[in-house]
Amino acid sequence: MNITFKNTITPDETNAIRKAMGWRKIHPEQMQETLDRSEYIISAYDEDKAIGMATSEGVILLIPEYQFQGIEDEFISRIFEFLRTKLKPGYGIQLDIRAWNEKQIALYERLGFQVSTTENRGMPMHICLTDQIELTDKMFHQMDYKEE
Repeated sequence: MNITFKNTITPDETNAIRKAMGWRKIHPEQMQETLDRSEYIISAYDEDKAIGMATSEGVILLIPEYQFQGIEDEFISRIFEFLRTKLKPGYGIQLDIRAWNEKQIALYERLGFQVSTTENRGMPMHICLTDQIELTDKMFHQMDYKEE
């Protein structure tokens, strides 16, 4: 495994990562607009294959077989470094992240994150405004965008 890092990634590479994670593809134009709005992007490659990416807005995607091998640590370290350059004296930045299992919780706690409680932080909520995705508490179904 020869992991390298870059500060750019294409919509096709991002969608390939999403697909490997079992998530839906996002329309390439929408993905490009999302990437363009990110202040900072870090991507990981194994040889020439994009295997993960993260943004200063708190998005972290990493193909499952590469998880928990130090790549997330590198993503978060570089994001923290970037965000610290944006701080003015007396200012603060809060970064929220979503952990999906105990292993991720342990990873993020090791990196300094604290588990939030609904009493202190409220209940995380979401809404998706599209006909291509259905989100409920009991299921998470997604469909790829429909090419015309």
